[in-house]
Amino acid sequence: GADPDKGPRPEPVVFPFAMRPAMTDLSPRRAGGRAARRHARANPLADNLRPIRAGMSGGRYEPLAPADLDRIHNAALQALEEIGLCNAPQSGIDIMTGAGAILGDDGRIRFPRALVEDMLAIANRSVTLCGRDPLYDLDLSGTRVHYGTAGAAVHMVDVETGNYRESSVQDLHDAARIADNLDNIHFLQRPMVARDITDNRELDYNTIYACCSGTLKHVGTSFTEPSFVPDALEMLHLIAGGEDAWRARPFLSNSNCFVVPPMKFASEACEVMEACIRGGMPVLLLSAGQAGATAPASIAGAIVQAVAECLAGVVYVNALAPGHPTIFGTWPFVSDLRTGAMSGGSGEQALLTAGCAQMHRFYGLCGGAAAGIADAKLPDMQAGWEQMCSNVMAGLSGLNMVYEAAGMHASLLGFCHESLILGDDLIGQALRCVRGIDVSEDDLSIEVMRATCIGGPGHYLGSDDTLKRMQRDYVYPVLGNRASPKEWVEQGQPILIEKATERKEAILSKPSRAAFAPDVDARIRSTFNIHLH
Repeated sequence: GADPDKGPRPEPVVFPFAMRPAMTDLSPRRAGGRAARRHARANPLADNLRPIRAGMSGGRYEPLAPADLDRIHNAALQALEEIGLCNAPQSGIDIMTGAGAILGDDGRIRFPRALVEDMLAIANRSVTLCGRDPLYDLDLSGTRVHYGTAGAAVHMVDVETGNYRESSVQDLHDAARIADNLDNIHFLQRPMVARDITDNRELDYNTIYACCSGTLKHVGTSFTEPSFVPDALEMLHLIAGGEDAWRARPFLSNSNCFVVPPMKFASEACEVMEACIRGGMPVLLLSAGQAGATAPASIAGAIVQAVAECLAGVVYVNALAPGHPTIFGTWPFVSDLRTGAMSGGSGEQALLTAGCAQMHRFYGLCGGAAAGIADAKLPDMQAGWEQMCSNVMAGLSGLNMVYEAAGMHASLLGFCHESLILGDDLIGQALRCVRGIDVSEDDLSIEVMRATCIGGPGHYLGSDDTLKRMQRDYVYPVLGNRASPKEWVEQGQPILIEKATERKEAILSKPSRAAFAPDVDARIRSTFNIHLH
């Protein structure tokens, strides 16, 4: 079925995320400068001056040459024309063949090049994913970059013991509440499965309840069976204040594994997708092959197959509902070819994701892919290099939706609240890389150099220009420690994970700002068997 594990565009929204002060004061101990820097850092900046925010444009990194893009595109079209996909539900067969796809005697649906091009021409290129609060709307046009969670971890990582335990609906709700408080986590796609709910219908609507009552940001989730979608829509209408309000601002999208690589439709997931589209829900078309297992081992070949499968999805969606808000979810993973195990933290994974982002730009489609996955079992040094590598490359390549960007361990088997919090700092640094280097006349600093070197103090500490740029140009970690060894000892030698646990507990000690109004909550609980207390 649907992966059990996994309108008009408004003006671009600038998120007024608060710049938080650094955990330690790192300025040299010079007279007059320290107090001024503290004062400057404490004052909030105007939104347009913040150094990082959701929706900044990437696209500077291009692992594929223009000729490579054409070759991948043509190979994908060839695969759709000559190989096609099988196992579509009858409803999907009727929709796609009605638009011009060809059903062969072998049961495979093949897609003429002209059909694919026609459907690309009418596909939505200006998708906005709404938050429950418009403050968190995500404009996916162009190369605007957004980082968030995703996945279907079945375990929680206990950083105190190093053990893995089964994840629960309370863990899911807590993850939503934590993400709601993290400036650099821009959306919440369900990162784990509530293993304490055994009935799949109840699992699906409890997932919505746990996520939406935990965050005002956009939420993504999947559905196990098409017959469960009406329940979800009923709950979403209650949360939104009616069906019309929901359709005007759908704050939840369907993450849909509509294909089972290689080149097969997932029949039940396709029926889920159809139901979600008719219900006004944005859809993530997710092709998640694994290079060397369910996708070609070559990086280019894995991209070709993912693109072909998602192009088939573009035909499917736009034949059913032209221009429906859809995310082109080429999401190929990597295998460690020595063992066949998934290797989401590899350099090859980072290249795959960046290459897919380039293909999204090639088509001008709103796209998403995976990054930030750690094969490491705990939030340690290995996790840091694995998460940073792919997150930076995804952002630099202009990927609209960077899924699984924080909190994921053991190649998506485990999720960690502390790692989610640490990931906020990590993504902050990645976003600073996405922003790039400003080179205006003012940024070249000739006059600042002149005033400093000729009759000036001979250094830039405490200068007006330095103070002006402290928050406008520089990003400071919330938990990352930049103190000297001496200061670090004086601070009690704080351990990063312990600080993350402290912040987690501080967040969860306060009520959720996304909690439903009492009357709405009562109506939901009288209609559905809600497991979250």
